[in-house]
Amino acid sequence: MPLRKVEADRWQEALDINPLYNGLVPEGGIPRFKFPQNPMNPDAAQALIRDELVLDGNARLNLATFCTTWMEPQARELIAETLDRNLVDHDQYPQTADMEARCVNMLDHLWSDPDGKSVGCSTGGSSEAAMLGGLSMKFRWRERRRAQGLPADRPNLVMGTAVHTCWPKFCQYWDVELRYMPIQEPAFTLDPSRLGEFVDENTIGVIGVLGSTQVGRYDDIAAMSAELDRIQSEHGWDIPLHVDAAVGGFITPFVDPDRVWDFRLPRVQSINTSGHKFGLVFPGVGWIVWQEPSALPQDLVLECDLLGGSTDTFTLNFSRSGAPVVAQYYQFLRLGFEGYRAIQQTSIDVAHFLGRGIGEIDCLDVISDGSELPVLAISVRQGYDGFTIFDLADRLKMHGWQAPVYNLPPALEHIAVMRFVIRQGFSQDIAAKLLDAVRTEVTYLQERAAIPGPRTSPQAKAPVAG
Repeated sequence: MPLRKVEADRWQEALDINPLYNGLVPEGGIPRFKFPQNPMNPDAAQALIRDELVLDGNARLNLATFCTTWMEPQARELIAETLDRNLVDHDQYPQTADMEARCVNMLDHLWSDPDGKSVGCSTGGSSEAAMLGGLSMKFRWRERRRAQGLPADRPNLVMGTAVHTCWPKFCQYWDVELRYMPIQEPAFTLDPSRLGEFVDENTIGVIGVLGSTQVGRYDDIAAMSAELDRIQSEHGWDIPLHVDAAVGGFITPFVDPDRVWDFRLPRVQSINTSGHKFGLVFPGVGWIVWQEPSALPQDLVLECDLLGGSTDTFTLNFSRSGAPVVAQYYQFLRLGFEGYRAIQQTSIDVAHFLGRGIGEIDCLDVISDGSELPVLAISVRQGYDGFTIFDLADRLKMHGWQAPVYNLPPALEHIAVMRFVIRQGFSQDIAAKLLDAVRTEVTYLQERAAIPGPRTSPQAKAPVAG
């Protein structure tokens, strides 16, 4: 979570109170940064918070987040009913634990496990799942090195520069050398044929991304696997692949089932995904599955008997509500394969519609058109200096649209892009409104550019991972 500054110089501030709440809140007001001295009326507390939450953005107009922002009333009811279930307490809540196991098995089947011998678990999100996958690779590499009588103090992890923030975070937190492979035009993904330049005997694994959050493109996982096979035959280095399918894990199996990226490749040892993105569940739930039990070193699995029964656990936290897992199981039952396929295909169709329309604007380039993920990445055409993509984003805010803008990673940092994430509920009618806003503001900025005089543009911003 983002760090929050302690506002010591503002401790005396009080919340503004609607006069209608007089008599329902304690006399003297409600402090903003300190505990109130006394309890207050529950309806008043609820109303005060609701009034503040009105200032949050409109989820339908938020093009930045990948997270699910709408679920059916029945799912919301199940979430409310199961918020009190501690997922780690299998003795008290065995049925919730069983639903988690069912979800793991359903994902294992969805990702084409050839023998059904996988193991997996839920997490607080795909970032935690990625951390667990990284730890598994590090421990497994260390076991091999020690068994060979070799030093195991210089691990490295190879990944493209379009990875999610969680991967450099993993390397920094767990003392692993980060080796970036630059993404390249025109694919805007890493080049599998260059893996040999980055891996060596100390490489614990390679990260393949099934849908980057920056540009919405897939790494060629099958080609990466083949190149690592070649490297093993030449050097003897058995380097596993972990697929970060935080975004694509709930897209590709439904709309592009012939794409080989998953457990059909023996080199793929583990896969993580995000249930609260295109898994269609509110935050936060993630999932990770290891193709073989041996891919998860037992040194990482701890036995816990603090809650009554004995439970094996491998997480970065402990107590966690079972509600998101119940909500995930609800979606699996409610939608089935065909329901997920229909929803994801609709999102891709809407992205295509929007991409085609934006592609007709002569000063804009569409880097990702939604053909792989329902994600668009657009930029101002190279050589055009009438306005920047940052200018366009600022103008779209006037219509209520929130779209992240950022420069691409090193080697492509001269390209600034705007990203549109098309989620469930973002209809073609809504996309048409967005397209109209883009056309209107491009026209405005072009006309403004024709007027002589100085102009300033916003500075580059950090990428938004979503």
